[in-house]
Amino acid sequence: MTVGVGGKTPEQALAGLAKMTAGMTPIGLDEYQSRIAKAQRLMLEQGIAALYLNAGSNLYYFTGVKWSPSERMVGAVLPASGPLAYIAPAFEEGTIRDFREVDGVIHGWQEHESPYRLLLDLFAEMGVAADAVVGLCPSLAFFMFEAIRRLGSDLTFVDASCVINPCRYHKSATELALMQRAKDMTLHVHKAAASILRAGISTTEVAEFIREAHRKVGAPGSTFCIVLFGEASAFPHGVKHAQVLKDGDMVLIDTGCLLHGYQSDITRSYVFGTPSDRQRAMWNLEKDAQLAAFDAARLGEPCQVVDAAARLSLEAAGLGPDYQLPGLPHRTGHGIGLDIHEGPYLVRGDQTPLAEGMCFSNEPMICVPGEFGIRLEDHFYMTATGPRWFTQPSHSIDDPFGLEA
Repeated sequence: MTVGVGGKTPEQALAGLAKMTAGMTPIGLDEYQSRIAKAQRLMLEQGIAALYLNAGSNLYYFTGVKWSPSERMVGAVLPASGPLAYIAPAFEEGTIRDFREVDGVIHGWQEHESPYRLLLDLFAEMGVAADAVVGLCPSLAFFMFEAIRRLGSDLTFVDASCVINPCRYHKSATELALMQRAKDMTLHVHKAAASILRAGISTTEVAEFIREAHRKVGAPGSTFCIVLFGEASAFPHGVKHAQVLKDGDMVLIDTGCLLHGYQSDITRSYVFGTPSDRQRAMWNLEKDAQLAAFDAARLGEPCQVVDAAARLSLEAAGLGPDYQLPGLPHRTGHGIGLDIHEGPYLVRGDQTPLAEGMCFSNEPMICVPGEFGIRLEDHFYMTATGPRWFTQPSHSIDDPFGLEA
């Protein structure tokens, strides 16, 4: 039997977990103010008079307001100089005031009024010229953009990513610490989940356990949870039906949690029982590709070189080529932070130079249709001396968590 797989009841496994959030505090006002100051410097450099930040992670990043986007406009306006202001339905003003970490006047609109007209009026109040360049949040819904564009026909609208990305791509020491702890929490949950596996357990039972285990270590629960057995593990994001575990099945578990807004996202693959020669060979190729990707991550190199390194490793072993199966059907990795998937991406065509503070998943999955899939996913961040793992890669197919290493 694979080391660390099976042998415990769910109750025993949960009893071995404890809250892990001690000493972790949310992003403070000083850091929000620093983010705003950096954005305003970039706006002045690029000739952008103001930004509109829509509800979602961009609004959260700069203001602390955690708000899901909907058909009602909620957001903030950041001028190139001066204080920001908020836009929200009038009946939500109290809630916005409660959520925000950064002070600013809240401009409310009644349900029969146009928030888009209010936004343009607010630009004018802030001194934005009628023919100025204004940056709009990249996550803004198209119908909102169209309404703003029609009313503000003399303004030049640009994608605000040119300001937002240089801020969000580079994580601070505080952000890295929150992500480190979140990933540590999820890795403990992975170990606990492996320990409860038994013949006949369902993927649904395991996912429920993982949600409870995340709560036990101090998270609100799982932000997502993919549990796959056997042939279903060859589908990167799963299948609609539950599976029941049997001897010799490949197990793939991909899950994560939130800590003060920051994400974890870790995948482990191993065999319930004794690995076959083919499973062992493919598992080792997956680990080799993950390490090849890590070794290729060098400051100043474009993100795409990391993806290329993983693919070359797999192709040298006869997999692929390119996205063909058996092989790697998707990009090697994605950025992570407030969003599970955010830019930049480890994929062909992404020319973003790797820079200090960038954080990525490293998950060059091998899919073997009709048999199994293997994904080993850990994350790394770029330092002044190169990449550094948040969590150490899986040790071996026989001892995935390094319990006997």
